[in-house]
Amino acid sequence: MALTRDFKETVVNRIKQDPEFAQALLDEAISLFLIGEPETARLVLRDLVNATVGFEDLSAHVGSPSKSVHRMLSERGNPNMDNLSAILAAIATVLNVSVEVTIVKKKGNGKTFKHA
Repeated sequence: MALTRDFKETVVNRIKQDPEFAQALLDEAISLFLIGEPETARLVLRDLVNATVGFEDLSAHVGSPSKSVHRMLSERGNPNMDNLSAILAAIATVLNVSVEVTIVKKKGNGKTFKHA
């Protein structure tokens, strides 16, 4: 389902006016990547880029043309790890935050993977 322009503009305006909201969206985007929902994560990052660093400046940071960075952050985009890292670093810098990841043990038994 496509989002309306008004909703997207509302999100972008909120990001610009509310640093805690912007930080929460960055946290959510990273969490979405880590739990296996990259399509949604890329769309959240796209909103953050539009409201913060902008695609032109981000493209210089990533070292790819602006159109390529747009495609990377589309629903079907496929940024490589270097590009994703550069995108996250640029957004974190603009938001003046650092990203920290904590790994915690799940309750119950984990799955065992057999090597071939």
